[in-house]
Amino acid sequence: MPWRLIKFVFVFAVFLTFMVFNLDNTSGINLIFTEFDSVPVFLTAFSSFFLGMLFAIPVVYSAKKRKTDADGEGSAPAKKKGKKGKEAQAEPSSDSPPALPPSGGQDANM
Repeated sequence: MPWRLIKFVFVFAVFLTFMVFNLDNTSGINLIFTEFDSVPVFLTAFSSFFLGMLFAIPVVYSAKKRKTDADGEGSAPAKKKGKKGKEAQAEPSSDSPPALPPSGGQDANM
C-alpha cells in the first residue's frame, strides 16, 4: 500500500479532529491596519500552515538550483580517490607553512 497515501489520510484525520474540537473556539486577529473578530482557531492554524508551505516552495527550489549549479561547470575539481574508495590526503604545497603539532594543553616553556 502506498505510504504517502496512508500518511496523507492520517494527517487529514488529525486535522479534521482538531477542527471538530475547535469549532466553537474563536479568536481575534489583529493585522496592522485591520482587525478581524471571531475568527475560528482552526482557520487560523490552517492558513498559517498553508502560508508556511507556500513560502517554503521558493526556498526548496532555490536550494536545488544551487546544488545543480555547483555540480555543473565551474565547480571545484573532484578529489582523487586512493585505496578502497577513500579520498587521498592532500599534499602540503611548498608555499604553505608547516603544520604545528598539537600542544596537548601544556606549555613547553614551563
